[in-house]
Amino acid sequence: MVGLSNISKHYGSKILFANSSIQINPSEKIGLVGPNGAGKTTLFRIIVGEEGVDDGYVSIPSKLSISYFSQNIEDMRGQSALQEVIHANKTLNKLRTQLGQFEKKLENSADSDISEDEMTLLLEQYGEVQTEYERLGGYTLEARAQEILSGLGILPDDAKRPTETFSGGWKMRIALAKVLIIDPALLLMDEPTNHLDIESILWLESWLASFKGALVMTSHDRDFMNRLVTKICEVADKTITTYSGNYDFYEREKALRREQLLAAQKRQQDMLAKEEDFIARFAARASHAAQVQSRVKKIEKIDRIEIPPEEATMSFQWPEPVRGGDEVVKFTNLKKVWPIDGGKEKLVFEKASALVKRLDRVAVVGINGAGKSTLLKIVTGQTTPSDGNIQIGPSISVGYFSQNSLEILNPKNTVVDEVHDRIPNSSISYVRNLLGALRFSGDEVEKRIGILSGGEKSRVVLATILAQPINFLVLDEPTNHLDIKSREVLLEAIKRFPGTVMIVSHDRYFLREITTRVFELDKHHLQIYEGNYNYYLEKKVSF
Repeated sequence: MVGLSNISKHYGSKILFANSSIQINPSEKIGLVGPNGAGKTTLFRIIVGEEGVDDGYVSIPSKLSISYFSQNIEDMRGQSALQEVIHANKTLNKLRTQLGQFEKKLENSADSDISEDEMTLLLEQYGEVQTEYERLGGYTLEARAQEILSGLGILPDDAKRPTETFSGGWKMRIALAKVLIIDPALLLMDEPTNHLDIESILWLESWLASFKGALVMTSHDRDFMNRLVTKICEVADKTITTYSGNYDFYEREKALRREQLLAAQKRQQDMLAKEEDFIARFAARASHAAQVQSRVKKIEKIDRIEIPPEEATMSFQWPEPVRGGDEVVKFTNLKKVWPIDGGKEKLVFEKASALVKRLDRVAVVGINGAGKSTLLKIVTGQTTPSDGNIQIGPSISVGYFSQNSLEILNPKNTVVDEVHDRIPNSSISYVRNLLGALRFSGDEVEKRIGILSGGEKSRVVLATILAQPINFLVLDEPTNHLDIKSREVLLEAIKRFPGTVMIVSHDRYFLREITTRVFELDKHHLQIYEGNYNYYLEKKVSF
């Protein structure tokens, strides 16, 4: 269907890929992976025609319908969220306009001097457009648009609101709905799970699983990738490498291929060493001149096996915290209401009671707006409950990460200075090692905070928290903006954390790996599940 053969692309002296190929077949679901800056987004832009290639061939059928979701959303204003999504399907909009024109002509036909043949032709054309409109789902377009918006968390009442009243994260959901409503032959998606909660991710996962077209996507959500894709294309080291399987298969197969390449390089080096030893020993002997020259020519023609650089990994050592009490936090009959317009109040939750014990790993879950972040804010003293009691145990020191934490960074500071300012008693070498563990390598620690991406800022904030001798770690969506490798670094750090954890995250893999208890906020109440995340899911299914 779509073929990119032996393509090369570079920006100035930077080569993204050279002599690389990728094939996208009908109905195929492909995961696109690789480090930031390797060229994944550029590959999307090449496929949709926004960029060209420097060499090679790009084969895309001229009538192939392609829909592309990127993180750069267009300005939205002047119509409701529902209208915005409906109008995104330009093919159906065009057909609907044509139907209106035909209907107007038919209405006016009685007052105009139109022949029988002209009327017959008009009715035939109207029928053809109507049939095509119906075939493409025109008469169910509004219902499907609302279904998609609801699946992404925008319910009918909110769908009527003007798009300009939505925040950036919710506009991303509208933009995603606009892409899905087109139902193209090829769907390109760049990080579609960003800004989605678990419920919306599950809905999108189900929608894409039943999608009949081809799909190429990037995602930081390992579970999402594993459940959908059957092929991985890795953009790295100036090439595109294909793996026939999901993300877990890709990781295993990549490690195996590297082992095989290392073994092949070792065999080649041993062979070259023998040949070079022979040449050195007999170069001065006339009787061996022909053999020496033959072996010189032989090793000159050999393509040396090169091993792609492996991403450096550095382990992180937690500072030893003071041992806190066995009862870390206890709350009884907590209630929280927020004031809203008109002097009214919005109930978030009530009658919430729980005890968090030392070394618990608590996942706080619930639909968007259930009060997960509010509960964490109460636990960390960022806000007070409207009613009820909360007690923090003796000798408990809290490290708190929230999305607002990114806003308190000094944009003028360098990465290393920002972290060192928070832990001034630590040496610069310790700070650099800490940043290295969080994937800031080399000169990256000298970058200004103001130019960092959201994921990079998150890693800086996490570094300032991880460096403290805390024994209670409270994390509100720490995986937002983090790529899979950065999530794995954080996951390993939390696994080795010598204290208690409360976490809100929409990354199911992350929660399965660390959770020992689940607190679910549902319909203004707190339900406690005494088991890991899989236990929680099993109980939810059985209810």
